[in-house]
Amino acid sequence: MDKGPLNDALVAGFESLSPQLQAAARYVVDNPRDVALLSMREQARRAELQPATMTRLAKHLGYDGYDAIRTLYKDAMRDRLAGFADKAGAQAQHQKLLGDGALAAAILSAMREQVGQLATPHALPRIAQAAACLSRARMVYCLGLRASHPVVWHLHYILSLSGGKSVLLDGIAGTGIDPIARADRQDALLVVSIMPYTRASIEVAEYAKHLGVPIIALTDSEVSPLARLADASILVQTESPSFFHSLVPAFAVAEVLGALIAGHGGERTLAALQRSDAWLEAIQAHLPTPSVRTGS
Repeated sequence: MDKGPLNDALVAGFESLSPQLQAAARYVVDNPRDVALLSMREQARRAELQPATMTRLAKHLGYDGYDAIRTLYKDAMRDRLAGFADKAGAQAQHQKLLGDGALAAAILSAMREQVGQLATPHALPRIAQAAACLSRARMVYCLGLRASHPVVWHLHYILSLSGGKSVLLDGIAGTGIDPIARADRQDALLVVSIMPYTRASIEVAEYAKHLGVPIIALTDSEVSPLARLADASILVQTESPSFFHSLVPAFAVAEVLGALIAGHGGERTLAALQRSDAWLEAIQAHLPTPSVRTGS
């Protein structure tokens, strides 16, 4: 949620507020998702204010208490998470107004900016920390359901080529998540889920936490259920002009993690890749690469 329902009112009346209420208003303006998801006391703690200050801000705005503001922001987030059909209707109007080319450009521009954010000093340490944890693990259990499944499958495939220490929690007959029962503190669970979060992914992560398995989360918010469970988390942006959230940044992270983990493997990774090359050649998995002719 980029902008909360009280954003304009708070900005317009900011100068008239006392310093304490200004600090509370700044927190609400800057953190609309936290307003919807966190308790008032936790918000006050993060804003370095007393909970009573948040209540006074609510009453200044005409509400009985701060819970009314939280409900307002929750409802706004719920509206933003409307079903795909509702979002598709809004996209269709936008597309009709601007044209296919303009919508495509807007989607691609958003993707470019989101991937670029992953290269910032704020994001890179998270990626490095996650790669280090996964590299130390005896076995990496990869979990991503629904739209997140292709992301973890991509990382699982990279890891299978470069060492084979990956288990994809996916399978027939409802047994896909069963291998996590064999995990322990020497392993790691990489789990991907973005809002709206898949219930089964959270439940598996909770079970892994109970086992003491280190959890690496690829998710979209500091306050997502996965981030709160994880030992390390990487945050990706998912907003898109399309009716469907963007998974491009998550795919980018999967590729980077695969490369970093392979690099940590050293000679072991090199030997595994040589075995993979030999196998793929033996079964003729790929078409021959055309030879490049040079001029005489």
